[in-house]
Amino acid sequence: MENDAATLYCPNELCQAPNPLTHKFCQRCSTPLPKRFLWAVADGQNLANSGELLGDRYLVISKALLLDTKPGLLPQTPDVEHLQAIKPYLRLFPYRLHVPQVYGVLPLVNGISKKEILLLEKPPLCVLDSTTSLEVQLESELTTAWSRATSMRQLNWLWQMAHLWQPLVSEGVASSLLNPELVRVEGSLVRLLELRYDNQTSPGFPQLGKFWQQLQPEAKGAIAEFLSEICRSLMAGEINSGEQLVAVLDKGLAEVGQSQTPTIKIATKSDTGPSRQRNEDACYPPSGSVISKPPQPTVLAIVCDGIGGHEGGNVASNLAIETIQQQLNDLTQLPSDDRDPAILLGDLERAAASANDKISQRNDNEHRQGRQRMGTTLVMALPIAHQMYIAHVGDSRAYWITRHGCYQVTIDDDVASREVRLGYATYRDAVQQGASGSLVQALGMNASNSLHPTAQRFILDEDCVFLLCSDGLSDFDRVEQYWETEILPILTEKTDVANAIETLLEIANNQNGHDNVTIALVHCQVKYSEPKSTLKTVLSDLSSIQAASASNRSPRTAQATLNLRQNQKTRVVPTSKPAKGLNVPLQLFVILLLFVASGVMGYLWRLGLLPIPKFPASFPIGSPTNGAPSALPPLTSGSPSSSGNSDVNPKRVLVANSEITFSNRIAQRGSVLQIIDTPKTPVVPEQANQETWVHLRVCSIIGGASSSNSQTTSSTVKKPLLSPGDEVGIPFSKFQSLNVRTAESSVANQCQPPQDTSIPPVEESAAQSKPTSVPKE
Repeated sequence: MENDAATLYCPNELCQAPNPLTHKFCQRCSTPLPKRFLWAVADGQNLANSGELLGDRYLVISKALLLDTKPGLLPQTPDVEHLQAIKPYLRLFPYRLHVPQVYGVLPLVNGISKKEILLLEKPPLCVLDSTTSLEVQLESELTTAWSRATSMRQLNWLWQMAHLWQPLVSEGVASSLLNPELVRVEGSLVRLLELRYDNQTSPGFPQLGKFWQQLQPEAKGAIAEFLSEICRSLMAGEINSGEQLVAVLDKGLAEVGQSQTPTIKIATKSDTGPSRQRNEDACYPPSGSVISKPPQPTVLAIVCDGIGGHEGGNVASNLAIETIQQQLNDLTQLPSDDRDPAILLGDLERAAASANDKISQRNDNEHRQGRQRMGTTLVMALPIAHQMYIAHVGDSRAYWITRHGCYQVTIDDDVASREVRLGYATYRDAVQQGASGSLVQALGMNASNSLHPTAQRFILDEDCVFLLCSDGLSDFDRVEQYWETEILPILTEKTDVANAIETLLEIANNQNGHDNVTIALVHCQVKYSEPKSTLKTVLSDLSSIQAASASNRSPRTAQATLNLRQNQKTRVVPTSKPAKGLNVPLQLFVILLLFVASGVMGYLWRLGLLPIPKFPASFPIGSPTNGAPSALPPLTSGSPSSSGNSDVNPKRVLVANSEITFSNRIAQRGSVLQIIDTPKTPVVPEQANQETWVHLRVCSIIGGASSSNSQTTSSTVKKPLLSPGDEVGIPFSKFQSLNVRTAESSVANQCQPPQDTSIPPVEESAAQSKPTSVPKE
């Protein structure tokens, strides 16, 4: 596209000079010029002619494809009332590699009517940017690009769709994966153009099988029979879970992957930076190393950013690396064929938990309290065979750079990201709020039962670079600004990882310079040749594959999961290897004991001596599960006084005599509220002296405000009303003065535990995150 009249304004608020669209840096102040291409959800309608400007800032490229010519200005965000309509985009934030995210809205006036057009950022695009013109077009549809892909890539695309299926089903948008126009491919990545809501009946695996069956005639010979059998099994209902489908495709990938030979090179660098006296960061291999596989049998990259300043951030980061390296040493010695992907992901999470316990134990032993308590972030990369495993905690990041783009594959464990995946705000709106960058978790700040590491894996079917870094480099979008000029040349062999890492360190110190900087570059090269024979995997006995996919429930994994989730103090980490699991006779004894206990409880229920819990018919999607608060003020311990509503018994049920206003929501008159878990001491030292908060859940609403009153409240205060199942927090001092009464027994019986709802695994982890934050130093 060429448009001499179109200009791109500098995002530097002190400059804002107009520049040609083809410029990468401002011609006046040399600030990088981001090109933010947007997809407008306009139901297939053309918004304007190519070259026209909408809203005085959005340049129409073609049809619904726009360019923000004023990237330094915040876009208009949807109103609170419209958040429900875009909630699938927000709650699928953990899958933003594949699912587009909301950038903002574009108000359009058509005659006398006014509507808001939803704008999605980072659509699947092919951008040909030269010094003379800017050519942009959408990436190919999956069905179009399918015939040109290798067997490995074809299976990789299906594998990604299998991982996306259940999360999209949970949000009611699974039909997006069955629409050929929406399913695009960008190199090895499957990317959706937008989300479409399902009809009254959500599609199932038979519909997915029919869609994949259209691809089977042009599947590569090595996998044609394999794909045909998968489609038949899906349509016949023999494959009926996402885990089973992923396990089937993993077997095919493992077999095709034997025709691929990877070469890995890792370089690391850590620097104190120009403004710090001490380096709190750490990395593995040690700073300045350059290692390769082969000749090394295994390689591992780790970056940690210590928290705690002079009180021990460097101790925490080095202790984390030492612990994880020891934990994974035995794991990396196993042959590739013996590594189950699901168990390996669990092993990475358990390694992070072990490091967490080591640091937390050190804090406890040294009686560190408040700001003296030390911790660290973590991001690590473990390449095995045709896969890359990434695990992280905190805001140290991992980026995946290919010839097609630069993708941030980790999501910061901060307040802003939590608000988005809980469906409360768009990301660009959330980062503008106070303390949006504060961490919600880090290694060493609490016991492992409250730690939720993120572990994921990626299929490698092309040359690529993984960048691990602390926020000394990633802050202010430095990676997004310089990946194309400094990292992409590694793939074109114009530079190597050793030279590139030195340049990135210089950029971090000169362009940012506010923090320590630690960088690890992992260059992956693959040599692939098509298999000469068809896949040997036979799907006739799917029960064995289903059993393999259920290996996560093995005694080894179940015991480790129990250790991570049980409510306990900091575990003491043994220096020797753990003892083996329970022997069979003792396991049988435990099962028998549970069986007898269940029978006794059932008998007591029949006699009416034990109440049978009753669950509500519905539970809001946006409400937290397992009694975990979401986006509430911090809960701290304290002793309430004896005046007013001083009884904070978690069993107490109250009825609101009048309307109650919380920080961001309103409880109607007649709302039945139950006090839930007693507040616990926070993990964040800075909040140790804060006021006690009372945590309440809305059970039901009896009577309530009139419709006219509700409308008045909504229009005047513009705060949403609480619904049954919602949870809120209020300071104890305000709780004492609430106009409430103790509920009668008939009303109190309405407060029962909420129904166990099905949400994506990542969202469940987000809902369980503590509503506290760790300010980064």
